[in-house]
Amino acid sequence: MTDAVARRVTSADVARVAGVSRATVSYVLNDTPGQTISGATRARVRDAAAMLGYAPSAAARALRTGRSDVVLCLLPDWPIGHEVGNLLTHLSTELARAGLTFVVHPGTGAQPPGAELWKAITPAAVLAFTGFSDPEIAAMRAAGVALVVALLGPGTGAGRELQVPQERIGRLQAAHLADAGHVRLGYAYPDDARVRIFAEPRLDGVRAACAGRALPEPEVYTVALEAGAAAAAVRAWRSAGVTAVCAYNDDVALAVLAGMRGTGLAAPADLALIGVDDLPAARLAAPPLSTVTTDQRAVAAHLAATVAAAVRGGQRPALDAAGVVRVVRRAST
Repeated sequence: MTDAVARRVTSADVARVAGVSRATVSYVLNDTPGQTISGATRARVRDAAAMLGYAPSAAARALRTGRSDVVLCLLPDWPIGHEVGNLLTHLSTELARAGLTFVVHPGTGAQPPGAELWKAITPAAVLAFTGFSDPEIAAMRAAGVALVVALLGPGTGAGRELQVPQERIGRLQAAHLADAGHVRLGYAYPDDARVRIFAEPRLDGVRAACAGRALPEPEVYTVALEAGAAAAAVRAWRSAGVTAVCAYNDDVALAVLAGMRGTGLAAPADLALIGVDDLPAARLAAPPLSTVTTDQRAVAAHLAATVAAAVRGGQRPALDAAGVVRVVRRAST
């Protein structure tokens, strides 16, 4: 064995350094109740564990307690952009605070995300962004998986925790433009089919806001992240009398801005524009983009609390959709 392939530190090593039994190490590191172990001994065990870099085996802990502490997040075949990355980062932090281990598995177009993975690791909970078939859900429940949450997508099942904020994003975009006096709106739809799960509820929100104000249906055009294609959409909107556009996200909005420059137009004088996500690039655009931002930290805290309640028992918290999304007004509107 070389230095590069070091032996795994075990509880026996901790016990030897601390001068106690392996049982004492287990009691201390797992905070087992009902044990009369002095404070000095507990400190010695924890110091030895820290010095050796001891990490208890998740598999052994699951066998001992009868429950995994792993939360498996199954991602569809998505581009992992700014906002999804932020959400995953905050989820990892919030779940760690709850004593849970966060494992993310990205999907591919070839097969459903993690179709068999949950069977291999038997997680405490599965956090998914798309739904499962009834047999899959039944199999998870039979295996003791505490939670299956379909965060987005079509269907009528419970637990679509992020559906409402996505639709609200579209509503806020349209309301912001309508409040500025625009009555003919356009929608810049993404050309990446992988993000339809976000784009559809956002577009539904724009349509609902227009209907609620007796405005015409929004003129929808797919906008690629390329100036020439965006320019064609800009010309089509102008021909239809559109004076303001809701973009799927800031990337698409930046493409629309490029298309406007290519046609000699400017925002907001010729076409007002609002995006989603509040990317750093949106703040640096010319003009800076109005956008809708989501408090991903608050969303992550809600999801983590939902998972913890399902795993350990307790009431699932409610998500205040009105409190997690807001408009950031800048010069493009």
